[in-house]
Amino acid sequence: MSRLTITLDDELHRALKETAARQGRSIASIIEESLHLRGIQGQAGARSLVAQAREHARLDPEEALELAVEETRAARRR
Repeated sequence: MSRLTITLDDELHRALKETAARQGRSIASIIEESLHLRGIQGQAGARSLVAQAREHARLDPEEALELAVEETRAARRR
């Protein structure tokens, strides 16, 4: 597991700490969940997305990769 140092606005940091305490969760778990909701995932997740696209759409590997990239970009824009 990697460590990361970030700089947040004091008000946002306070809100994040309060949310974590209220939900009985760690700040790291809230940030990690937020990243997943924004469509940010590791290489294994991206490969899984390509495999799912290929399986469901019966696409060749190049078409499946193109679809996965499009879907990931769309998810990040939301």
